[in-house]
Amino acid sequence: MYFIDTHTHLYLEEFAHDRQQVVNSALAANVQKMMLPNIDSSSIDGMLGLADQYPDNCLPMIGLHPTSVKDDYLNEIAIVEKWINARKFYAIGECGIDLYWDKEHAVQQEFVFRHHIDLARTHNLPIVVHIRDSFNEVIQILKDENKSDIRGIFHCFSGSVEQAEQAIKYGFSLGLGGVITFKNNKMQETLKHVDLRHLVLETDAPFLAPVPYRGKRNEPSYIPNIAQMVANIKGITLDQVTEATTINAEKLFQLT
Repeated sequence: MYFIDTHTHLYLEEFAHDRQQVVNSALAANVQKMMLPNIDSSSIDGMLGLADQYPDNCLPMIGLHPTSVKDDYLNEIAIVEKWINARKFYAIGECGIDLYWDKEHAVQQEFVFRHHIDLARTHNLPIVVHIRDSFNEVIQILKDENKSDIRGIFHCFSGSVEQAEQAIKYGFSLGLGGVITFKNNKMQETLKHVDLRHLVLETDAPFLAPVPYRGKRNEPSYIPNIAQMVANIKGITLDQVTEATTINAEKLFQLT
């Protein structure tokens, strides 16, 4: 069974000098699928270029990242809508709400997030949700929408058992990345209480590299490090984590 990195920004400038090598390293580490979340209109060409270069391995999403929701957000939404009707995407994302970097556009972020939920339902796609300092706001919106056909991932989840249960209740998997390997991270305790069927793996590369690479550039080839930590915390084998999280991702993104 191979690994799936459900969230990696391989098209960013941080990989400009060795992108092909990074992809090859991931494949050598048995990370066979790398899901590419979009940021905004400026990142689409690079993302799609990488997806076209590696059509079996680098699979694109389309969406507007909440920190890119500015005064021109209606134009950005229009671009997302144009692209989603032009080619195949595997998810709506990265989207959601970020109240850490930008509270000024909180109202616009909520509007865009609700719009992305509608796009996900219309096109029968999962939605990959950014929840930095905004878990309660995102949950309230999902509660308001009250749609049983919404599915997706809470990206970079590191919340409490109660928050995990809320996310799962609304049809979402929990994206586990390098943060799970950090010493004394509270998600390590939460993870003990979450069934494997609700988990997927991610790097968020180039950000948040796992131990022992913390502080360096993150890469999809580090997914096995994250998987091993999950196995250690739950007291199960690496093979069990690999199989479960890959099956979860394959089902979510309709890869089989």
